Amino acid sequence: MLADGSLTLPGFGNVEITLTLLLLLILAGMAAGWVDAVVGGGGLIQLPALLVLFPQMTAVQALATNKVGSIMGTSMSSVTYYRRIHPDLRTAAPMAVAALIASIGGAALASYIPEAALRPIIIAVLVGVLAYTLAKPAMGAMTELRWEGNRHYGAAAGIGLVIGLYDGLLGPGTGSFLVMALVGVIGYAFLPASALAKIVNFATNLGALLFFVPAGHVLWGVGLVVGAANLVGAYIGARMAVAKGNRFVRVAFLVVVAALIVKMGWDVTHPA
Repeated sequence: MLADGSLTLPGFGNVEITLTLLLLLILAGMAAGWVDAVVGGGGLIQLPALLVLFPQMTAVQALATNKVGSIMGTSMSSVTYYRRIHPDLRTAAPMAVAALIASIGGAALASYIPEAALRPIIIAVLVGVLAYTLAKPAMGAMTELRWEGNRHYGAAAGIGLVIGLYDGLLGPGTGSFLVMALVGVIGYAFLPASALAKIVNFATNLGALLFFVPAGHVLWGVGLVVGAANLVGAYIGARMAVAKGNRFVRVAFLVVVAALIVKMGWDVTHPA
């Protein structure tokens, strides 16, 4: 312990740990867990918080450490949703397997493809998603599946493949993209789409960690603290989403997508 009461602990990148720093890390993790559990997009909060609170982190370390926090939160929200909503595991399974495999590839590419090259494309997609959702207020109010059988499962696997690659490569907004695809492409209502998205998001986080952990990119002290907080926030968020239903999840989805557009737009126009 130093004279000012701070500590230097293993797994924190040799940063002096103060009570204020720990509290901010916990608050960021709880907020991210809540947002992720309701509609996805917790990385919008957690990833920037890691970079601000631990400026010595590289981008890859922040992405890897963020996955530790996120997988703890998505494990809790997945269990909570499963016990209360009973999402269709026959749909979740092909999505999750495809997403896990693709996220490993995305994580491997993360060191080679600059974020600046991807952000304008992602912003354009998000703007389209926001406009489409606003233009169709009845979308996602009830489940009306567009396909059955192998076509349904094939579409689910395709979505998992594309979004899994994105999650391993970049990350923020993955849960929101999963919800939008499940609602807009396959035809689920917002609440069961969010439940399925959590299972798939767990798989994408696991896939990314299968690359990041052996490569030594994770700061474990930071990841476990933010993960414990993420877990608490995810439990609260999942229970709230189940209690309040589709309309609440839809409104939260629109808010998160709008925030993602603003955040990514700022990053593009104000590069570090």
